[in-house]
Amino acid sequence: MSDKYIGSKKRGETDVRSISIPGEHDCSLRSCGVSNGGKRYALRDPEVNYFQTWTSEETMRRIDDADVFVVSGFWDDDLLERAPKLKYIQSVGAGFDQFPLDELSRRGIVLANAAGVNQNAVAEHAMSLMLGLNRHIHIGRDNQNTHTWRGMLGDITKREDELIGKTLLIIGMGTIGSRLARFAKAFDMRVVGTKRNPGTVATQIDEVFTPDKLHELVPQADFVALTCPLTAETKNIVDARVLEAMKSTAYLINVARGQCVEEPALAEALKSGQIAGAGLDHFWDEPLGEGSVLWDLENVIITPHTGGETRMYEERVIDILDDNLARIWNGRSDLRNQIV
Repeated sequence: MSDKYIGSKKRGETDVRSISIPGEHDCSLRSCGVSNGGKRYALRDPEVNYFQTWTSEETMRRIDDADVFVVSGFWDDDLLERAPKLKYIQSVGAGFDQFPLDELSRRGIVLANAAGVNQNAVAEHAMSLMLGLNRHIHIGRDNQNTHTWRGMLGDITKREDELIGKTLLIIGMGTIGSRLARFAKAFDMRVVGTKRNPGTVATQIDEVFTPDKLHELVPQADFVALTCPLTAETKNIVDARVLEAMKSTAYLINVARGQCVEEPALAEALKSGQIAGAGLDHFWDEPLGEGSVLWDLENVIITPHTGGETRMYEERVIDILDDNLARIWNGRSDLRNQIV
């Protein structure tokens, strides 16, 4: 971090004069910026100039005015060549694999992410998928659409089930995994998890193991939930071998990243009945292609990468932005959620 960026300057004398906050860009995935984030930020801090852009082209044209850039899904490395004043990037998402970290470091540009702002929302989403699959809520909705009243099922293996006494395996016991574990324990579930440093798990769960024990844990689980970040180690962590080891009555929940699951193997496991079903919020390619077999599988609940959506999202991102700007103005070099 450069001395120019961090100095003992007072608020009114700071180098940070202009903030670019993209709105909802014209991208196909989802909102790529902060909806009305500029207006929300202005209400917090009217002394700082901001401008909000609404298309990728407009952002490219105006980025040269920005000292601070608030962005997430929309990122293009060409922006760096057009942003001579840029000092600080605040991502509105937790992921940061889209950013050129080495180049940002070389240029003295600081990057912070929004890790933690939606941890409760994602954990609730995972719990909702578990409950929905277990109680067949998705099937009920399908029947509602066709005005079908289902009678009592004589085959108990096809009935709805309860979570009490079931085992949940959480792959990735970070903040989201820990929150999910608390929810699951409230349903009297047995919870086991994996983490590189098992001793650092904050939530009291039944057992925590290192990731190398995954293949021993999977056969025990009634639900396998992915809440881990995408890394070289977690890419395709749920592959054909893991799916084969799962119970035929077990469900897979993915609120992590699509690349954590070997998607063709998952599709085969779902079609063949090798596993009972899946609740999926992330996919290898997003939006999920119209031709994907996953759309038409009755034992799958699909949500369009909305696990982290919450009406409080923007306010919490602005909390981080406000905190980091205050630290900058006070001469601190330790920013909240700093990546670079």
